[in-house]
Amino acid sequence: MDFIKGELLEIIEWQDDSRDTIAWRYPDDDKAIKNGAQLIVRESQVAQFLYLGQFGDTFGPGKHTLTTDNIPVLTRIKGWKYGFQSPFKADVYFVNTRLFTGNKWGTANPIMLRDADLGVVRARAYGTYDFKVTNVQTFLKEVAGSDHDFRVDEFADTMRSRVVSIFSDALANAHVPVFDVATRYTDLGEALLPLINPVISAKYGIEVSSFIVENVSVPPEVEEAIDKRSAMSAIGNLNDYVKYQMGQGMAAGGGGGAAGTASELAVGFAVAKELMQQGGLTGGGSPPPMPGAPAAASAAPVQANPDILDPASVARMLGVSEADVMTEIESGNLPAKKIGSSYRVTRAALDAFLAH
Repeated sequence: MDFIKGELLEIIEWQDDSRDTIAWRYPDDDKAIKNGAQLIVRESQVAQFLYLGQFGDTFGPGKHTLTTDNIPVLTRIKGWKYGFQSPFKADVYFVNTRLFTGNKWGTANPIMLRDADLGVVRARAYGTYDFKVTNVQTFLKEVAGSDHDFRVDEFADTMRSRVVSIFSDALANAHVPVFDVATRYTDLGEALLPLINPVISAKYGIEVSSFIVENVSVPPEVEEAIDKRSAMSAIGNLNDYVKYQMGQGMAAGGGGGAAGTASELAVGFAVAKELMQQGGLTGGGSPPPMPGAPAAASAAPVQANPDILDPASVARMLGVSEADVMTEIESGNLPAKKIGSSYRVTRAALDAFLAH
């Protein structure tokens, strides 16, 4: 078949100034490619020939003269026994191989994670990633398809769910503790790259050069657990903290009204519980009075039966006033038996009270 000059393509090139086009099909306007036509491929571009749905020859940056020697794959597909002599028709796709930055990703639904500290946790995440096309044929086949002008916004819609799916699988397989996920975003993104890239490169022909986790959010109850863990780490040794609080209260003169009295009593109970756990209140004797205990309480006689205590003895043991102990007895918080006009507290009742 003869072709007149106006029906032949002599120069094939893509002058891209859009900055957001990934793949572009050269518009041939039903024209054929002549023998010896010039193919111009610029930097960060790759030209891919397709003939009847089959991938032909691939060209990198440079100026190429289309002859039999330069298109061996097309020559084989078309069955040219004696080489490329006549004009032919084929689709030419230009693919942009530069780095596309700042693409957003995010989980539409929570990711189920198995955490060593908290068990199964639901988490949401979002961030950005940078990518570039590394395998043109895989990208055209699996992502761009036959789209004549495939842009980044179409890619985002196509790939967001795929990237999130791969991220979810990688995060689940990485077994990263939730406490670390919520505080080490940069390290997490870098750690997940080796897990994400092999899968996404094989499936879609792209490489993610930077994967940034901007936020990982967990349910409110998990956030509360994280806050409590941080608070306990800041306090350090709880017993030392209680002693420090008691010392601060004594240094202030023991004032503060009813609220101050209640606080002192609570501190006294906490310290007494610690002493009991350490063996300080075991045996038949009574420990020395706590610092700051009232003089009247310290002068109370030692009980004949160490398992039956009067309010004065309880006050002396706890380092609080007898009136404070009576308040707890009358409110029913500290069980006691009334014998005549006085009360008696068993050691078992006091232990249960301190353990509460």
